Amino acid sequence: MAKFNLTLPKMGESVDEATIVSWLKNIGDKVSVDDFVVEIATDKVDSEVPTDVEGVVVEHCFKINDVVKVGETLCIIETESKVEKKLIEEIKVDQPMIEEIPNIEMLPKDNNNDLKIGEVDDIFLSPLVRNIIKQENISGDELNQIKGTGKSGRITKKDLLSYIKNSNNKNVNYIGDVVNVAKNESQVRDLSRMEKILSKHMLDSKNSAVHVQTFIEADITDLANWRDNQKIKFLDSYGEKLTYTHPLIYIVSKVLRNFPILNASLIDDKVIYKKDVNIGLATALQDGSLIVPVIKNADELSLAGISKSSNSLVNKARKNNLNPDDVQDGTFTISNIGTFDNIMGTPIINQPQLAILAFGAIRKLPRVVETDKGDFIAIRKIILLSLSFDHRIINGATGGLFLKEIKSLIENWKSDSSI
Repeated sequence: MAKFNLTLPKMGESVDEATIVSWLKNIGDKVSVDDFVVEIATDKVDSEVPTDVEGVVVEHCFKINDVVKVGETLCIIETESKVEKKLIEEIKVDQPMIEEIPNIEMLPKDNNNDLKIGEVDDIFLSPLVRNIIKQENISGDELNQIKGTGKSGRITKKDLLSYIKNSNNKNVNYIGDVVNVAKNESQVRDLSRMEKILSKHMLDSKNSAVHVQTFIEADITDLANWRDNQKIKFLDSYGEKLTYTHPLIYIVSKVLRNFPILNASLIDDKVIYKKDVNIGLATALQDGSLIVPVIKNADELSLAGISKSSNSLVNKARKNNLNPDDVQDGTFTISNIGTFDNIMGTPIINQPQLAILAFGAIRKLPRVVETDKGDFIAIRKIILLSLSFDHRIINGATGGLFLKEIKSLIENWKSDSSI
């Protein structure tokens, strides 16, 4: 019988391995084309690997938490259309799905509503679904209220996430397992896998890079007024919402051409000057986590292109639909802390990059305006820019000149410019 090796696909230029998070198809399970077989994770994003063939899973080549290289075989699928019933039965005897379910760890107690196998009405649960159940502390009673849309009434990941989203249960925790303790005492929870990765990444950056910050104030009045006047026309013309951030990304991507060291990386005592300008967008998610999708070749895009790419990536991030390639190969990162009305920050460099830029909130403030008739006090729209750079490679003058050029382009934005 023909066999198909499902391999770990390429997921971006800088991604060469991934970790097995869970098997979505067990040995003996039938699969159809485009069915997700295994959930994997890189250091940035989780993803699911689909199969290109129809058949039966006959072998898992790796265990959960194993690290797999790109191109290595994840599992073997028997692809002959008429698989012998006897062989399938033998496979299921060797790796019975029913026998795996009783080995699931019981959920933390919640008013005596522990999840028990008898309480799920014999509906099979995939490993991914079971992980979500444990993370969200969903009781057996709650689980029985969910109508499964999968085969034979199985509860799918989509069913479970939909229930969580629509539930009024205030005890749902989107970040990690919370250990229930006595009333009036502190709560303790384990860090989620992504929190552990992010924590290590941040600590490594602080321990390796010599972080230095420099700040500059820019009068963004003309640019902000232009955006306010053009946003409806922009939406009609391009079908995209125009935010204040988009012109700033556009400006930064152009300025980076003149400062190649700020678009470089430091790896193994070697400075690597990147030919592409790929802007990472630090994006806060509803569960409190952070991810950085990347606008590729941003310096070659028009403002409409920047807007379309940015909106698409941010929406995908908030829906947890990013692909591994969406978060790879960034050369410079931008963080818009003004979204939270913060006026200034000192962002941590996204290694192995050499700099990161934060935009503060736009505020109306009194400022001295110089004119031919003298100086006047006027109310202007002001923004603060914060640049963190690696002082091992970038000196203060370079960082200061970089911000000065960005300031100049912001303040000289033509308010009568058309789109």
